[in-house]
Amino acid sequence: MSPDAYSAHTIVYTALVNPVAGRGSAARVWRGVHRLLREAGVPVCVATTRSQEHAIELAASAAQRSQVVIAVGGDGLVRDAASGVVRYGGRVAIVPAGRGNDLARTLGIPQRPMDQARMLLAGRTRSLDLLRVSDLWTPGNVYAGIDARANQVINAHRWLPAPLLYRVAPIRAILGWHPPTYRIRIENASTSSKPQSCGGVSTCITAHTVVAANSGVYGHGLRIVPSAQVDDGTMHVLTVGDCPRREVVRFLLEARSGAHVRRPEVSVQTATKLTLAADREVPLCADGDQIGWLPTTISLHPAALEMVVP
Repeated sequence: MSPDAYSAHTIVYTALVNPVAGRGSAARVWRGVHRLLREAGVPVCVATTRSQEHAIELAASAAQRSQVVIAVGGDGLVRDAASGVVRYGGRVAIVPAGRGNDLARTLGIPQRPMDQARMLLAGRTRSLDLLRVSDLWTPGNVYAGIDARANQVINAHRWLPAPLLYRVAPIRAILGWHPPTYRIRIENASTSSKPQSCGGVSTCITAHTVVAANSGVYGHGLRIVPSAQVDDGTMHVLTVGDCPRREVVRFLLEARSGAHVRRPEVSVQTATKLTLAADREVPLCADGDQIGWLPTTISLHPAALEMVVP
């Protein structure tokens, strides 16, 4: 790639680098891509994020200036970048540098710096749906239950290698866990199965977890909701009903291929809006980070984000 290969390139980028992503490897991952962009004469502003709020603020400011935001980190930083640019109709690109990088894998984002630079220089975009939870927007997934508890374990042990951590965390989460009873309200949905009715359009179910999926992939490659697509105009709501805790480990193994959805305790429904509450305090996570506690309302916004893709 010669320095003047893209001298007519008019796109300006702002790269947000998460210093804790990938056990601190994001800056190293970014250096190779940044060098190639500089050689091509492409202007890039670089900022190191300090917090979720700071990342959202930086992304919003860049989008206001019509710059493309590059999220150099994991799925959480992509979520924060999306939350910042969405109000200005901005664009996001990914240089994957996190632990899981599930959205990048789903979108086919390349791993080599040369290929990533070519993707950025080409500037081809794809319209993605977004899930909205309060002021946060994500192209990935929102979940509450045992998987959110496992997420807490993962974030408390960031120093462990990702392959080991993603195996140990679910086992740690199972200890002392018992499924809460959820109250679920789904709007604009077509259902494939129905939990016990609580009256009206709401349902009650004792379950290990509830997932509102847009990408359908998390946990370092788990195809937790294989029917979900990032641009199909709907969220896919998965519930895992009450079953022996020993089955949860088997469930996770089956989720590598998506075979778990054939289990009798698993239900998948489609929706554009989900209201979720529980009979006790249950953590709520989105793309690798805890964002609060139940109750919550999640809404689906079709084609809300332009993402740079190969």
